Amino acid sequence: MDPLNADYYKGIKMAKKILGAKTGVLPVLLCEDIEKLGWLGDVVEVKTGYARNYLIPQGLAKAASEANIKSISEERDRRAQQRKSERVKLEESVTAILAAGKAGEGAEAVVAAKANEQGHLFGSVTAREIATNLREQGFDVPDDAVQLAGIGDRDSRGGGRHSGSVGHHSGGIKEVGTHTVSLKFAEDLICQINVVVVAEQAPRAPCGEEGDEAE
Repeated sequence: MDPLNADYYKGIKMAKKILGAKTGVLPVLLCEDIEKLGWLGDVVEVKTGYARNYLIPQGLAKAASEANIKSISEERDRRAQQRKSERVKLEESVTAILAAGKAGEGAEAVVAAKANEQGHLFGSVTAREIATNLREQGFDVPDDAVQLAGIGDRDSRGGGRHSGSVGHHSGGIKEVGTHTVSLKFAEDLICQINVVVVAEQAPRAPCGEEGDEAE
């Protein structure tokens, strides 16, 4: 069946009254949250091809009819309440991190990793390791909040000034030292912390082992 069915055309007339008609675009009702487009239950205008070839066939949008809008109103309200609750938690996380920093109590992650004598890591410190360390300190930080891409040109205390190709990359930090890293909880909820990367100490030889070799 053509995704632009009779129900779709029925909804266009009403949606155009809401949004205003434009050439080459169609009003649709979003059935899922879509980044940079809108939330479930929003009526938005998109290019005709995008609506016909992707959004509607994938079940991400449907006709912006009065019946369709009413049918997902409860889910729309539930999602809105959920976003509100999540927003409160995110704001609390940022507040706790900023408060800890001002009190001098931390708000930094300390991660040990294997490194050579020049301070270059054999692997890298990832966003997951940083977030895990922060959570162990009681800060509610999801892995994807840690922003490592594009921080290579920032000042790094203790480890000097690193270039993007040496100090950091999108997958993690590759230098020993103190690095300023952003935590992005939302577009308007961003704070910074220090990530201290220290060289992992090699395990010491068991007591008496060196003496036995000398004999």
